[in-house]
Amino acid sequence: MSGPDYIVEINGSFHAGPDSAGSDSQLKGRPWLAIRWRCCSAYSRIYRNVDATAYVGFCPRCARPVHINIGSDGTSSRFFVAE
Repeated sequence: MSGPDYIVEINGSFHAGPDSAGSDSQLKGRPWLAIRWRCCSAYSRIYRNVDATAYVGFCPRCARPVHINIGSDGTSSRFFVAE
């Protein structure tokens, strides 16, 4: 496997990026994914961006980013590990 170890793959489409998930008031009711961050042994939620094209977030301890694109066939899983 090549590339950074903090990328989570969903539906074969993935990359890391510095996108922001938005303020707390914008996140209420927004779809989310649960992420276990192996880099710091932490858990957090990451939220769907405003454009509904990806889930974006950062490790709560080291701020390592993750950007998960939303694919057309998708997945029913809500829990993932960022390695």
